[in-house]
Amino acid sequence: MRIREFDKSYRVICLVAILGLIGFFYPAGAQEPPAPVKSAPVSEAQSEAEAENESDPEPEPLSTPAPATTPEAAPVSVPVPGPAPAPSPAVQQGPPVPKFEVLEKVYKEPVERTPHLKKTAGGVPLLIDGKEIFRIRASLGAYTAKVRVSSIEQRLKELIDDPDCAALIQQIKTEESGYSTNIVAGSHTLFTVTEPDAVAEGYSSRQELAKDYAYLLRKALAQELRINTVETNLAAIGLAILTTVALFFLIRSVNWLFRQVYVLLHRWKGTVIGPLKIQQAELVSAATITDLISGFIRATRVIVFISIISIYLSFVLSYFPATKPIAQEGIHLLLRPIAGVVWPAIISYIPNFLFIIFILISTYYVIAFTHFIFREIERETITMPGFDPDWSMPTYKIARFLIIAFAMILLFPYLPGAGSPAFQQVSIFLGVLFSLASTGALSHIISGIFLTYTGALRIGDRVKIADTVGDVMEKTLLATRIKTIKNEIITIPNGLVLGNHIVNYSASAKKGGLILHTSVTIGYDVPWQDVHEALLESARETEHILEDPAPFVWQTELGDYSVKYEINAYTEHPHLMARIYAEMHLKIQDRFHKKGIEILSPAYSAIRDGNKITIPANELPGNYQAPSFNVNLIERGGKL
Repeated sequence: MRIREFDKSYRVICLVAILGLIGFFYPAGAQEPPAPVKSAPVSEAQSEAEAENESDPEPEPLSTPAPATTPEAAPVSVPVPGPAPAPSPAVQQGPPVPKFEVLEKVYKEPVERTPHLKKTAGGVPLLIDGKEIFRIRASLGAYTAKVRVSSIEQRLKELIDDPDCAALIQQIKTEESGYSTNIVAGSHTLFTVTEPDAVAEGYSSRQELAKDYAYLLRKALAQELRINTVETNLAAIGLAILTTVALFFLIRSVNWLFRQVYVLLHRWKGTVIGPLKIQQAELVSAATITDLISGFIRATRVIVFISIISIYLSFVLSYFPATKPIAQEGIHLLLRPIAGVVWPAIISYIPNFLFIIFILISTYYVIAFTHFIFREIERETITMPGFDPDWSMPTYKIARFLIIAFAMILLFPYLPGAGSPAFQQVSIFLGVLFSLASTGALSHIISGIFLTYTGALRIGDRVKIADTVGDVMEKTLLATRIKTIKNEIITIPNGLVLGNHIVNYSASAKKGGLILHTSVTIGYDVPWQDVHEALLESARETEHILEDPAPFVWQTELGDYSVKYEINAYTEHPHLMARIYAEMHLKIQDRFHKKGIEILSPAYSAIRDGNKITIPANELPGNYQAPSFNVNLIERGGKL
């Protein structure tokens, strides 16, 4: 493991050494993003000294400039009678001065001027070593500002390639030529300044603008030469080596940190990191959650290493003048999407986000207050005339739905991308889909609302819906759940509930008692008084039957062979209907048997000894004998 890490470190050090050699031997011609030009203020005496040192000749009033053959070629004046212009100073003769000594002299000189150039974004910037020196804002004849800047850059490149560039940079000055002012360096004409340039830059004369341009060029070119020295490259190599060593220890530290995190996750599995459950149902195990967190940490580790390497390369490349623009451009490529797109979008979305937060908080508290009001109505601490307390929770649910729907309507325009065509089309599609799918559900919702506010049934009522008898367990806007006497849970859509007849036994029991009734058929030979007495005694002996109102008997049918009697009894326990009916039937059987009354339901269809009564043998007296048949013999024709 250590050998592998050493190999990686060795490769990185070699890479840094190669980059250092490239920065040392490769000329610094790349560019970097513009930077504002700053210069120190100057005194009036220094300005006068600058003017005397430059000794710019006055323009010839009768000269006429000829068309230039190149974008920044100096205008050629037609000679006319008059005084000849003063000759321009020649390039310094003698042995060339070492660049570093000349640069030391330039940097020790006091600042001579304070240019007052515009800081606006118009025009085309002139860049030296990636830094903006000034901007060309006016055209020169057929040459646009962009073409002029390209020509100036080419001429500056030729000046830097000159063996005496250090001395020539010191000699950058202005020369008048007809109706223009040239900026020259020895025999090199760098570019031409005209009156339109001065007007575009806000200067009163082109001479003043040309002097500021010359000053800025001298300063920028001298700075560039000083940067591209042997000492600078050696210092860059040293910084790169130190950065590489720091990278090595940083990578080891990050690896150690992530190993500790993995160990901690393994230790937390099953203790701190538990399974995701709903009551006793385990949705996601602790091992799965730990694996998900580990995967996220691994992805984070990759991102961290990529970021470290990117920052490292940016630092190393920025140490060398030749590769500094590449480093800065790489940083800009990484940060441009964030700085140019993501961050402005986040900043511009902050007001909408605050409004969304305000709506959500307001909606939450409005719903909480609404719940408090309806809960107190349910408890009857708050009363409203004509409003049944049982309506409180269903009304709260409807009100909550309407409040949330209204909040969503307010939030919709402020959601990210709400105004985009794609978002609108998806919204229309979802709306149509919801409309088509909710046609049947909407009818059930309306039926549920109708059932709630008509009081047809309530939670806990014993009801009969169509052929289903049971207790109401749950009532929603879509369906009603019934628990039958057989412990069967039946869910009935509210549309079907409303479409069938509903018998509410509990509502009847609260209003004077529920009447339970059953029928028996007795022969015509039994006195009806005896039957009435037996039925009433059976009802009074049955548990949960009220004495007041008292039970009563109706004769509901006179059949061909029997009379139908119906016993009616009151009860206040509709949930015990099945048990009460069973006990009442048992009591009727016992009472009728004791009174010797024969129940002819169902009617017999089998042939039997009709003389024997149908009372059970254990209820008959001990000396009971079935009556005999009466047979009469008739003689016809001498035969019986």
